Amino acid sequence: MTAKLDRSRKSSNPKQFVNSFLSALLSQIRKQAKNLVPPLIALAIFLVVWQLLCSNPKATLPAPLTVVKDTWDLIIDPIFDHGGTDKGLGLQIFASLQRVAIGYSLAAIAGIALGILIGTTPIMYRALDPLFQVLRTVPPLAWLPISLAAFRDASPSAIFVIFITAIWPIVINTAVGVQQIPQDYNNVAKVLRLSRQKYFFKILLPAALPYIFTGLKIAIGLAWLAIVAAEMLTGGVGIGFFIWDSWNSSRISEIILAIIYVGIVGLLLDKLVSFVSNLVVPEEQK
Repeated sequence: MTAKLDRSRKSSNPKQFVNSFLSALLSQIRKQAKNLVPPLIALAIFLVVWQLLCSNPKATLPAPLTVVKDTWDLIIDPIFDHGGTDKGLGLQIFASLQRVAIGYSLAAIAGIALGILIGTTPIMYRALDPLFQVLRTVPPLAWLPISLAAFRDASPSAIFVIFITAIWPIVINTAVGVQQIPQDYNNVAKVLRLSRQKYFFKILLPAALPYIFTGLKIAIGLAWLAIVAAEMLTGGVGIGFFIWDSWNSSRISEIILAIIYVGIVGLLLDKLVSFVSNLVVPEEQK
């Protein structure tokens, strides 16, 4: 009798597992569907209104269907390369992302280091904070003539514009994060006589991480905005120059398609930084 009950339990376990898995999967699908339905409805309404407003022959902007028709070759083949600047949108965006990766990485390294320095040294903070507050308000494109004069080349000039645009939110947020470390933590470090290295890795860095990632998230958006604007003026391969070149050639549909791609890439970059933040920052500090 006992053996039969054991066999019955064993045979029912796989069924229970499958049922539980399917139930959880369906629940997750319903949850995601609820989140997706409102933006999809809003997008559909936007496209319908756009189509109606721009269907008039006198309209100055193309309708959505016209944009798709005019740019179909770019949509289905985003990585063609015909030499020079005649490249697909995928390659144009990749070139821009390369510049953003370099400029943003340099800004992250320098910004975090400088933010920790001025955050832990009150006299440095008082001396440099007014300068940072002034420099961070300078528009990105205002730095472009300076960078062109200094580097004499378009690509490093664009990278410098990204760097100088992205560094300020990282510096300021990192400094604030260091200054917000609870005094109790510092008192414990003194009692335990922690070395500078242990204090940095055990107390300072974990406590400042949420502020650091806030600065990094703001900076990635600014960096992507800056590269598109800078490439419009520096030329070469890149999504910014593609938009400017399309304007000079009166290809409005290509500009609209490029803007859509720019927005999608910007959203993905923001989500990427948020994803890394969720992996690194402890749940109790969020």
